[in-house]
Amino acid sequence: MTSFIRHVTFDCASPIEPYDLAVFWSQALGQPVHPDDSPGADEVGLQVPPGQPTMLFIRVPEAKTLKNRVHLDLVPEPGLTRDQEVDRFLGLGAKIFDDQRKPDGRGWVVFTDPAGNEFCVERSVAEREATA
Repeated sequence: MTSFIRHVTFDCASPIEPYDLAVFWSQALGQPVHPDDSPGADEVGLQVPPGQPTMLFIRVPEAKTLKNRVHLDLVPEPGLTRDQEVDRFLGLGAKIFDDQRKPDGRGWVVFTDPAGNEFCVERSVAEREATA
């Protein structure tokens, strides 16, 4: 027997509320906040299709103090480019932490979400295939 991933959990410490971080990731991933969850809740999840892990945001008492040891690598949907996604994430309130884009179009951008969690935006499948 094996295990499966049920949740990918993000800790949230004041002043970041679990619901607010869930809204950021809802907009980022196009998955709604679970209808049973509301502002002020200690645990808030995204509603995802059956069989996919839920992103869960929980209130914790301590602030983030170190670099994440695990992070998400995101790829744009078909028809979008990495740089379009970079602009979209900036508009959602993410901040660029490290820009690894190369002059030849390769590379990625490391962001932080409103709670300071790192994530990367890579090139789209089409962009990677064009330089293969």
